[in-house]
Amino acid sequence: MIYKIRIILDANEDIFRDIEIEAHNSMEEFHNTIAQSFGFLGTEMASFYTCDEDWKQDEEIALFDMSEGGDDVRLMNETFLEDVLTEKTPKLIYVYDFLNMWTFFVELADITENEAGRAYPNVIFSFGELPESPPEKKFEAENTAFDFDDTFENYDDLDFDENWN
Repeated sequence: MIYKIRIILDANEDIFRDIEIEAHNSMEEFHNTIAQSFGFLGTEMASFYTCDEDWKQDEEIALFDMSEGGDDVRLMNETFLEDVLTEKTPKLIYVYDFLNMWTFFVELADITENEAGRAYPNVIFSFGELPESPPEKKFEAENTAFDFDDTFENYDDLDFDENWN
């Protein structure tokens, strides 16, 4: 099966690519296709994140295992597109280059049959040019009833050992 996917830069301007890719491709192959379609060299760290309908980020699918042991890290080269992106879960978030935080919204648009003689992956539509630098991000927490300022009135009562280092 062929997935038709739209990848949209998280920016005020419309900048996106429509890609056709085989459903059995790895997430690493998908990462390489996205990077190339936007003109990146593909040499920076990147991750996909599963998300809900409202784009709330969930599980990470990393390019490399950067954990310090013990954690089960889902890796792009071991994860396949058809196992992550489905009609029931059609959205992902893709972050390229963690220093610059190029952030993209990925959405499954259609699932079709392979066309004989057609090479995949394939960029079928390109709109907009990537800016010189990534759009500014505001990292804000959701409103919560918990008030951090009123949590501890006296830190001496926390019973920390003086030599805890």
